[in-house]
Amino acid sequence: MKAEYVNSFYGATQDVFRLMLDLPVEKGDLKVIEGMVCSKETNILLGITGDLKGSILFGFKNNTALEMVKIMSGMELNEIDNFVSSALGEVANIIGGNAVTNLTSYDYICDITPPQVIVGEYKSMSAANKKSLLIPLKTDIGEFDVNIFLVEK
Repeated sequence: MKAEYVNSFYGATQDVFRLMLDLPVEKGDLKVIEGMVCSKETNILLGITGDLKGSILFGFKNNTALEMVKIMSGMELNEIDNFVSSALGEVANIIGGNAVTNLTSYDYICDITPPQVIVGEYKSMSAANKKSLLIPLKTDIGEFDVNIFLVEK
């Protein structure tokens, strides 16, 4: 996995969390995952098309996801409902859009597909690519993962 992919998505995630949620994001140790990826309670999947193809999987524990949407909306929330799912999808959409814009500086022209929000704890998820890069991230409201499944077209 090239550093350009990681830097583009990590940088976009940092920017969106800082601007929308006023939260710093710290990166943990990167890990290459082969085969199945462990999922979280709330997952958002973004497809990537163009010069790179694959997907990005954001995985959150429910309490972190609810706290994110609480910060954005100012409302107390107790469950992952349609409103929360929509808000989380929009955050992932903005991160993805910013990341593919960042990728243009590395001469990659890409686009994103609409986010899919997957709620419920699954033991693992599979993607078409054999390997992914796991970026564990930490904020003041909890930890979350970004899994990058990308290959050059």
